[in-house]
Amino acid sequence: MDVLTGKTVLIAGASGGLGESVTRAFLDAGYSVAGAARAWKTERVPPGDFLPVEADLTSSAGCESAVRSVLDRWGRLDAAINLMGGFAAGGPLQSSSEETWDRMMTLNAKAAFLFFRAALPPMLEAGQGRLIAIGARAGVQPPAGLSAYAASKAALHALVLCLAAELKKTGVTANAILPSTIDTPANRAAMPGADHSKWVPADSLASLLLYLVSPAAAHINGALVPVYGQS
Repeated sequence: MDVLTGKTVLIAGASGGLGESVTRAFLDAGYSVAGAARAWKTERVPPGDFLPVEADLTSSAGCESAVRSVLDRWGRLDAAINLMGGFAAGGPLQSSSEETWDRMMTLNAKAAFLFFRAALPPMLEAGQGRLIAIGARAGVQPPAGLSAYAASKAALHALVLCLAAELKKTGVTANAILPSTIDTPANRAAMPGADHSKWVPADSLASLLLYLVSPAAAHINGALVPVYGQS
């Protein structure tokens, strides 16, 4: 794998369980990393060439501020990775709330739209860049009881595919990774009786993200990559 030493990546949702693994992988590979989250505790900030960015990524102002922070620090933005999202079961459609629908659409679809829209201008100006989202298996194989979540992830997938079509011949690519359940501390706490061995390790997703931003993946555009583990 080619390593883009010295290049920059902005990670949305960097303070979560997956975010910690992805941030560590990119720092270890030599990237300058900006991690965006609503808030950062000093003890959670990783060592290395890391910039903690506090921003509300469900707002256009927050996303634009995060991108400006990267440009002010390093003068370039090579990759924007959206790990941000949320999950709510909701139950059968007739009992699922409007609030759940709106929250899932905001966290899983609208935030990605705003994040990628803010990241695109410097990439298009530079003639290169990577936009990557974390989708979900539920967005292509919707199970019962997850209507709001599944629909919001399907919307995210459609956003990535539209972006990929728009970005042909620009040097910028857009792709998404579609995991099943990710093995994170939060998911283990939420499902203590589950068989964690069947889940997708966070480090495996981090390795795949590293590949997708590398020169070797320059011709991968509009891919929805299934990563379903053993489930």
